[in-house]
Amino acid sequence: MSRTSTTTDRTSCAPSRAARELDLKRGEFDLAVHLGLIRTVPDEGGGGPRVDRAEIDRLRAEEGFPGALRRRVATVGTHEGAELMGVAPSRFTALARFGLLVPVRFYLNRYRTVVWLYLAEELSRFAAEEGNTQLLTGRRTPAEIRAAQKAGTDRRPRNWRGRHIGFLTRQAGDDPWARAAAVACLLGPADVADVVPDPEERARLDRCRPRLPTHGAPGSPAADLAATLMTASEPDEVAWFRADLAHRLETARDLAHRLETASDLAHRPETACERLPDPASAARHTPVLVARPGAALARRTTGSGAPRGATGLGNRHETRAGRLLSRLRYRGRRQKPAVLKASPPAPARRPERPATG
Repeated sequence: MSRTSTTTDRTSCAPSRAARELDLKRGEFDLAVHLGLIRTVPDEGGGGPRVDRAEIDRLRAEEGFPGALRRRVATVGTHEGAELMGVAPSRFTALARFGLLVPVRFYLNRYRTVVWLYLAEELSRFAAEEGNTQLLTGRRTPAEIRAAQKAGTDRRPRNWRGRHIGFLTRQAGDDPWARAAAVACLLGPADVADVVPDPEERARLDRCRPRLPTHGAPGSPAADLAATLMTASEPDEVAWFRADLAHRLETARDLAHRLETASDLAHRPETACERLPDPASAARHTPVLVARPGAALARRTTGSGAPRGATGLGNRHETRAGRLLSRLRYRGRRQKPAVLKASPPAPARRPERPATG
């Protein structure tokens, strides 16, 4: 085993082992993670979430462990919840369908009937509030609830989606694309395509799409029913999710643009105006012109009064001109300068006398 994996095993553990050490069933552990009761960390090796040893020690050190933690994740159905609140199952269902009781989970039984589960702690807190006494002990339910029952209103799927989106965004962390994908997974494909017209962005959202609860085999009636419950359907809810998705996409695009700009600046070649010369290198490579024998010939060879290196024609030409200049200097030192002797002046001719006749 590598040192990295050994260190990871010592500082954190897998969810299954963490559930055993916390004396929780795997379903209870997953629910505790969803509710934020247990903090997880990403796996450095690219696997699923893990739990730090310090987090396990913190939970084990709490008062009333493990019973207190198990009571916080205990769930009940309709009949158990009605008994816990001291009401009839029909009234409990009416309160839940109206949206006063928020489910935390659901599953489909063998008859493909949706069974909603609620946190027992939340139901006890609801029953203990004085403002809810009339809802629980009144002879008749309020008129608003009766009207909603007649209209067939059922806000349990919507409330579950609203609660689940909080878990998905918390699980996504600080990744803006993962947070946008958490919202997109609760919208229908047509709504996602309308908000995200770019196919590349939709493909990126699909790669970041979180895993939703599975019910039945893919394509089965149970799976289709579960997919319907997990997709936003009410107009105002759809509009809210669409606006939230558009906002999260703008955040992700802005971050991607800023990262791309920073990357371009980091890899952009340096321009001549931005490049500062090295003083030591400049002093070492600056040519020193000395007037010596053969300099005129070197200037005629290069075609200008400056050496080849100063004209930027390349190191190869500069080396050739340097060798030629050195050779001429050496030849000039060996050869003595020729001494020009002055020739004697020609004798002056005497003027001839004119002949006399």
